[in-house]
Amino acid sequence: MDSIVVEGGTPLNGVITISGAKNAALPLMIASLLTEETLVLENVPHLVDVESLIRILTNHGVDYQVEGKRAGQNGTEGRTVHFTAGRIVDTIAPYELVARMRASFWVIGPLLARMRQARVSLPGGCAIGTRPVDLFIDSLRAMGATMEVEGGYVVASAPGGLKGAEYRFPKVSVGATHCAMMAATLARGRTVLDNAAREPEVGDLARCLNAMGARISGAGTSRIVIDGVEALGGARHRVLPDRIETGTYAFAVAMTGGDVLLEGAEAGLLERPLAVLREAGAEVEAHNDGIRVTRNGAGIRPVDVTTEPYPGFPTDLQAQFMALMTRARGRARITETIFENRFMHVQELARLGAHISLDGQTAVVDGVERLKGAPVMATDLRASVSLVIAGLAAEGETTVHRVYHLDRGFERLEHKLAGCGARIRRLAG
Repeated sequence: MDSIVVEGGTPLNGVITISGAKNAALPLMIASLLTEETLVLENVPHLVDVESLIRILTNHGVDYQVEGKRAGQNGTEGRTVHFTAGRIVDTIAPYELVARMRASFWVIGPLLARMRQARVSLPGGCAIGTRPVDLFIDSLRAMGATMEVEGGYVVASAPGGLKGAEYRFPKVSVGATHCAMMAATLARGRTVLDNAAREPEVGDLARCLNAMGARISGAGTSRIVIDGVEALGGARHRVLPDRIETGTYAFAVAMTGGDVLLEGAEAGLLERPLAVLREAGAEVEAHNDGIRVTRNGAGIRPVDVTTEPYPGFPTDLQAQFMALMTRARGRARITETIFENRFMHVQELARLGAHISLDGQTAVVDGVERLKGAPVMATDLRASVSLVIAGLAAEGETTVHRVYHLDRGFERLEHKLAGCGARIRRLAG
């Protein structure tokens, strides 16, 4: 397996282009199953998860075509991909494909809505905790589907088609909101989803679906209303910039010092993390072409955070923020409320000299004057990049092993950091 080697101690200066959001691209790609016509997605990132989902969609019969590079386009710009599900050839999503990526379970909503049946493997466990699919099942049942679990598969059927319904999610779930919203676009009548996820990626999906002919209002609030239509058509849609990648590089600049323009980033997508970053002592300026983050000489101040559904502090930035707090001048408390077992990076940060203790779902971080490089092991996507951030500020060399996680969610990470002066390289495993 590949490793990333970081020689710490160099401030970051320059420009980092923010990629299209993985968490937006995946449901948008799945939405192509809802129509016979072509869905064109711009700014699709080059990621392992995107390629895995393409394989899953082609298994269902989706054709795809990647547009050639245009004149003046550089290697950091996202791709434009055409998805055409003219004919669904298979409504089964087998275990060997779904097991690679949990988001692939979301195909159950569009398949059920369009084909009136689906057989999708349960996705199994996850390194950062269990993420049950009961909310997916219950919301589709509310629309009249028969849902059974047989032999590790969810078998869904709606011979007469889905029907509009009112459903309240017992807890906020981004994935279940995506899935139910897609299914409801082709249901007969009106569907109301209460306590829906408010994440920007939900709003991005709704904008795309509306461009395809759906009738959705309220996306971005906790109450989404969908009036079903007979059929959806094609559309062209640009994937929004990745707010998690934006926050990750912003924390990296604060960690190392320096001055970096996060090109293409949208400050409105991550107001809470940027506010926290300012509290920690970094300067953050929103510009028309992105977000500029600087920290030149000022110390890092401790800040307490609690992860929450949007618009609160995102769980997907918790590990990266913890890395930053290891160098704070004082004590910070980080409470994780979204996923259990999402503190596995704590022991690896300790190998670099961090002082962190756990009290239930709260990590107490006592900042240290310096970190020292060491070999560490990545455990999941966000933990992986937190170790890279810590390594950027550590004395000496840090080797992050098992970085295949990074390729699932960060496009050309080492190249983007190296372009701003980081001494970082990948070792093929």
